[in-house]
Amino acid sequence: MTSIAPDLGSRPGRITKRLASMGPVALLTLICVAQFMVMLDVSIVNVALPSIRDELGFSQVGLQWVVNAYALAFAGCLLLGGRLADLVGRRRMFLIGLGCFTACSLLCGLAQGQVMLVGARGAQGLSAALLSPATLTILTTSFPEGPQRARAMGAWSAVASGGAVAGALIGGVLTQWITWRWIFFINVPIGILALVSARSLLPVDRTSFDRHGLDLVGAILVTTSLALISFGIVESSTHGWASPTALFPLAGGFVELAAFVVFEARVARVPLLRLELFKNRSVTGANAGGFLISSTMFALWFFLTLYLQNVLGYGPLKAGLAFVPSGLAILAGTQISSRLVNRCGPRPLLLVGPLVTSAGLLWFSQLSASGGYLAHVLGPSAVTMFGLGIAFVPLTMAGVSGVPREEAGLASGVFNTSRQVGGSLGLAVLATLAANRTKAILAGSHPTHAAVLQALTSGYTHGFAIGAVIVLVAGAVVVTLVPGKTSGKGRWRHAISAALGQPWHAVEEPQAR
Repeated sequence: MTSIAPDLGSRPGRITKRLASMGPVALLTLICVAQFMVMLDVSIVNVALPSIRDELGFSQVGLQWVVNAYALAFAGCLLLGGRLADLVGRRRMFLIGLGCFTACSLLCGLAQGQVMLVGARGAQGLSAALLSPATLTILTTSFPEGPQRARAMGAWSAVASGGAVAGALIGGVLTQWITWRWIFFINVPIGILALVSARSLLPVDRTSFDRHGLDLVGAILVTTSLALISFGIVESSTHGWASPTALFPLAGGFVELAAFVVFEARVARVPLLRLELFKNRSVTGANAGGFLISSTMFALWFFLTLYLQNVLGYGPLKAGLAFVPSGLAILAGTQISSRLVNRCGPRPLLLVGPLVTSAGLLWFSQLSASGGYLAHVLGPSAVTMFGLGIAFVPLTMAGVSGVPREEAGLASGVFNTSRQVGGSLGLAVLATLAANRTKAILAGSHPTHAAVLQALTSGYTHGFAIGAVIVLVAGAVVVTLVPGKTSGKGRWRHAISAALGQPWHAVEEPQAR
């Protein structure tokens, strides 16, 4: 049994000694900071888009690639990043991913033209795909199943969800008070500090890279297939599902994905993805649930941002501030869930969380063009985000539960890929349905400004209502597939008093099963 206390070697200095004395607290803080940076950059750019357009001369169509270049690279390479964490080593991939992410953030902030910014955003997304699976893998292998992992997973889940919500607020503040470039520059000092800390905190890898263990053909197939599918999804929201720019990439992506499955099952000597992983009901249920719930979560932020700015007339800063209660609600949900999961198991929380989330989305579907924040936005946003927080912790735990230690990176990469691809697909589908509803209402007329606002609101509420149904389906799927509380030495059975009362200390790594 090996302690997770960092291998500090003979490094002297006050900072190193202080980090060592903090033990798992410092390790968890480092992991959460890295994941927060990754998720923050998914959403922080949204409120700055008008300023970026004006300074760099983007067209309305071209502007979307400031967001999509990051999303495509992130979603397409997550599985590869997870596998590399297993083969190359978690510490190495964490340092490589964090270093590249920090450097790419600097390039984004220094961008002098459209090509430079979009290219740097794509490289930033690739770096995030290397970094994100490493954070979850380090957490999973450093904290044993039970109360300590539940608390650690609660913190990780809170920043993973809260980072995307906080992006709207931080982006609004930086854009309005300083410049849009600081939405990228802010990552640089944080990244440097995290890199210095990581070299002292993270256990030294015992893995030596074996190039024969890396399935390059499988990696190329799955990465390009997911990138093509994501590209087709993005284009469908602009040009429609039947357009060649959407249809051909989607068709090519699904053909490549089928080829990847066949290659992994029958050809690859050391598969990138062992399909036997999905014989684990917990992993299968978590990935299906994560895909469906994320499809509505991404659309929720999108619709709510548009409603606040297009209908209620909020500016970037005011719209960002409107998301603060949502962030607090999801934080409360994750912390409560991380404590309850060890008493009641994942299944009750995976039922309650989607039910609460669905209720919040149905409440959102009652929005009106003449609504106000306190009366019509605050309540449903708090309920929806609280439900997501309740569901996210057991869902994440289920996604990596029962997986051999040497495949923890793969499992985390698969789970994160499901969430990101689900979010992209759900956003494209729901945004298209909302736009079609708005167009249908306005067709054949010369509407007034008030009528346009009403039509926009009707489109958003249509998307919220469909999202509520999707979340209910997700709850049914995960409750059916994810195992409930086991007896005796079961991985889910621990008293809540242990979770609340046991102090932090250096814990032991679980052995490979």
